[in-house]
Amino acid sequence: MKKILVIEDNAGIRENVAEILELANYNVFTADDGKKGIEIALQEKPDLILCDVMMPHLDGYGVLHLLHKNEAIRNTPFIFLSARTDRAEVRRGMELGADDYITKPFEKTELLQAIECRLKRAEWMKQEFIRKEAAANGSHQLVNEQPRVGNDRDILSLLSENRDVTKYKRKQIIYVEGNRPARLYYIKKGKVKTYKTNEEGKELIVGIYGEGDFLGYVALLEGTVYKERAETMENTELAFIPKDEFDALMNTRREVVYRFMTMMAKNITEKEQLLLGLAYNSLRKKVADALITVNRKYKSSINLSRENLAAIAGTATASMIRTLSEFKSEKLIDIHDGAITILNEKELENLLN
Repeated sequence: MKKILVIEDNAGIRENVAEILELANYNVFTADDGKKGIEIALQEKPDLILCDVMMPHLDGYGVLHLLHKNEAIRNTPFIFLSARTDRAEVRRGMELGADDYITKPFEKTELLQAIECRLKRAEWMKQEFIRKEAAANGSHQLVNEQPRVGNDRDILSLLSENRDVTKYKRKQIIYVEGNRPARLYYIKKGKVKTYKTNEEGKELIVGIYGEGDFLGYVALLEGTVYKERAETMENTELAFIPKDEFDALMNTRREVVYRFMTMMAKNITEKEQLLLGLAYNSLRKKVADALITVNRKYKSSINLSRENLAAIAGTATASMIRTLSEFKSEKLIDIHDGAITILNEKELENLLN
């Protein structure tokens, strides 16, 4: 029987949650504040922890921080329960390493589904660790039993399906440079830009990501901090793959390693081309290159602000607007309600030669 610890200072909510979990055949432990919760967690080693955010003596963020310092329970699935619904609080909880964030009031089925999902994922991680240890010890029998991933679609499913999805509004920050990555992001819907800002505040976009793209993998692979800021360009839905799970896949799945090494090499090549273009290209070449790059991402009309296009090309906004007007008069592009459609991509490419 799986053990679940409920840390909640509100007696009514604590008892109600405990009753729901006991009816679902879980062995439940409860605590009415953060300090007691940590003591019970260290003693009982629960399979999952549900924790309120606002509590006396020690709040939920403090509980999670202290649990992560203890090797014996640092990987225990952790779900926040909170009446605070603003996005900043949700993001803070997830950035600290929580596995989920459920807002009060919640439905019984919502709670049980979240718990079941986290317990299954924890069991999967445990099996992956066993396989890794077996491989390190030369036990090929367990390694050979590992299911194989046959193609890109299978890899994509393994990484992106059955994940928690968070909705972001336009111009919301996903991560900032200098932070350490806690997860891999997968874009279910929408578009995201990564960019750097110089001392004068001028923005340079270094990457654009759309539906089906992974985000933040470079810092994960390098084991470093983010080197740029990520921000949504429109309403966006992101799925999260926890860092521990991503690391386990990289250690046990050759196909996943190959996929991300290929993406990493492509990312480096694109960055080199961007720097060369900024250093040597004329204004027309910079604008043409930006249009072609974005068009291949959008695969439809380009609906970006002129400021964002200028930040991609590394030009002033006024220069971007002027050059777009020139391209329109030359019938290389069409502009309707601010959206840009490329009419002659071949001629734009010729400008780059």
